[in-house]
Amino acid sequence: MDLDALRAKFAEYHVVLEPDENTPEWWAGGPSVCRDDDGVFWLACRMREGNSPRGKRGYEIRILRSEDGMNFERVHSIPREEVPIAVFERPAIIHNHDAGSFSLYGCGPFDDGPWSILRFDDADSPTEFVPATCRPVIVPEPALADTRASTVGGYKDPFIFVENGVYHCFTIGSERVERTYHFTSHDGDHWRQVGGGPVFDAGGWHTFFTRPASVVPLGVGYLYVYEGSMTQWYDPVYNIATGLAWTPDLIQFVDLTPDEPLLVSTTPGEYITWRYSHWMWVDEELFVYAEVARPNNTNEIRMWRLPARF
Repeated sequence: MDLDALRAKFAEYHVVLEPDENTPEWWAGGPSVCRDDDGVFWLACRMREGNSPRGKRGYEIRILRSEDGMNFERVHSIPREEVPIAVFERPAIIHNHDAGSFSLYGCGPFDDGPWSILRFDDADSPTEFVPATCRPVIVPEPALADTRASTVGGYKDPFIFVENGVYHCFTIGSERVERTYHFTSHDGDHWRQVGGGPVFDAGGWHTFFTRPASVVPLGVGYLYVYEGSMTQWYDPVYNIATGLAWTPDLIQFVDLTPDEPLLVSTTPGEYITWRYSHWMWVDEELFVYAEVARPNNTNEIRMWRLPARF
């Protein structure tokens, strides 16, 4: 894979959604996209304000609709007050092709508990998700008082897809740092962890955070899109870049960008952030959506169209 040639394909982009205010710390991001049987694209994302304390700024899951995957219109919103919940982060939306319905997942401190992966009741249309049906489906185990071992204190930012009837959730597990965990399910409600700990752990340039972003089926194995940060970076909790790995089985991983990130913002301010990306096949192209930093420390959702042979 020619990484420089691939980077060049991300030089130009299309803006999908800007933050509600063009003010530092206001972000539109955390995109998740699905396409229904009629070819309509549905995007779920997290809207973030800059006034609340950090960690409590995600105020809404917003749903958008598009005929072409580029130009979206807002069709539904789930404000945090209507769940109610203190904050949202990245959601995940899925089209259930067999049933014709849609699933929506979120994350947050449900009922003032630990950060957990949440699910809303399925709906016939993404315009019909009901905030009051939100419930936790992946919850961290209580920490043991007599152990010094690192334990997961919360789960957030799921990337969820279904293959051969099995749901896969790659999610951030927050320990002392953010690491990557993999869960599977046969119904989307009851989940079990794959392996006994984090998968695709820290290393190379991603020495601080190592987080999941997206999974792309290939002819052989999967392209695994990850994101992370380095301890020496400015504000590495939010200053996040993106890399690539390959996996034959979603268990073993080969880092394709071990020495430096593949993608950072081409419009940086204090932050180089290029994160929360969703990569999906659309006919003979890859559509890529991501949350990217702008020069004034706001973030927006951008998209790219890549040829199948990149």
